Amino acid sequence: MAATRLELNMVRLLSRCEALAAERRDPQEWRLEKYVAALEDMLRELKKQSSKPAPELLNEYSRKVDFLKGLLEAEKLSSSTEKALANQFLAPGRTPTTAKERTPATKTVHLQTKARCTGQMRSELLGTVGLVLLLLLCWCFTGCLSSDEKQSAVELDAVLQHHQDMQEKLAEEMLSLARSLKNNTLAAQNVIKQDNQTLSHSLRMADQNFEKLKDESDRLEQHAKKSVNWLLWIMLIVVCFIFISMILFIRIFPKLR
Repeated sequence: MAATRLELNMVRLLSRCEALAAERRDPQEWRLEKYVAALEDMLRELKKQSSKPAPELLNEYSRKVDFLKGLLEAEKLSSSTEKALANQFLAPGRTPTTAKERTPATKTVHLQTKARCTGQMRSELLGTVGLVLLLLLCWCFTGCLSSDEKQSAVELDAVLQHHQDMQEKLAEEMLSLARSLKNNTLAAQNVIKQDNQTLSHSLRMADQNFEKLKDESDRLEQHAKKSVNWLLWIMLIVVCFIFISMILFIRIFPKLR
């Protein structure tokens, strides 16, 4: 089936959105959000059309639009840890949007976003460690100061404790993220395992039903052949009986002169 004008426009806009998502955008950039909202409207209209695409293609369009929408929502989060966690749950498209793409653009955007979030988390962690080391040096120098300046050392201790708490909180968030990813991976493995078992059971049942159907077909064919043979023999016997009866009738009742 040929693509409608609405579908062609939607594919062009979707390709443009994927290109924008792959670029480093300014925080005040508004075009991508507006484009994604327009994509949602076009997708709803496309689903209502009588000459709509195949269900698999519609699901792929919905998957890519949901990915772009989730990507925008993840970028609005404040913490880099929250952004990384939100990006882990995004599902990119499985097929290229245009014929020029070798791999799906949404998958490339997903990998770039995950790498960017990981880099931000690493920078925050290294920045916090560097600040703690600087405060430790300052604290060492304050030990050599006079008694009048020990008050500043106490303040530095408080600042040091605050940043140490921040570092511990960041480490706990990273551990929580790792646990969540592990749990999600195990849950996905269990679901896939159950699906494989269900599929294997369905295949076995289909094979059994096919064998039973084949046996019943053979039995029905043999029964039909037997019925035809019996009917043929009965007809032959009836014909022979009629023939013999006619001969006897002629012999017993000769023709009148």
